[in-house]
Amino acid sequence: SREPVEKEQEEALFRLKAAVHYNVGCLCQEVAEDKDIQFSKQTIAAISEITFRQCEIFAKDLEMFARHAKRSTINLDDVKLLARRSRSLEKYITQKAEELVLNNLEQKERKKKKSGTTKGKRTSEEQMEPIGAESEDSNMA
Repeated sequence: SREPVEKEQEEALFRLKAAVHYNVGCLCQEVAEDKDIQFSKQTIAAISEITFRQCEIFAKDLEMFARHAKRSTINLDDVKLLARRSRSLEKYITQKAEELVLNNLEQKERKKKKSGTTKGKRTSEEQMEPIGAESEDSNMA
């Protein structure tokens, strides 16, 4: 009999693969409707498998980039480095990162205004926020 941890990892991997397969199926269906074509189940399964394998490669690359920089956490710079060969993807990632930074700043401003109405008392949420929880190079993984 297998160890419980090993079985949990297998189940998690199965669920992850199933989620990738489901999403690939949804995307193929959208493309099929848009382009008036059809995808066979075998084609969708092949695209799903390739997608999953590529994600595994991406994860290993991201880990190596962080390790090379002597960090244990993957950050935005690692993701940008991964996307460097695709200008459109790099542009998209940069745009989304900027949106996240602006969104975080807006949330912090709202918290300041909200805490100002409580006569200088910090809310329990603000007290529990870890130091440096959200910054410009927010963790991506």
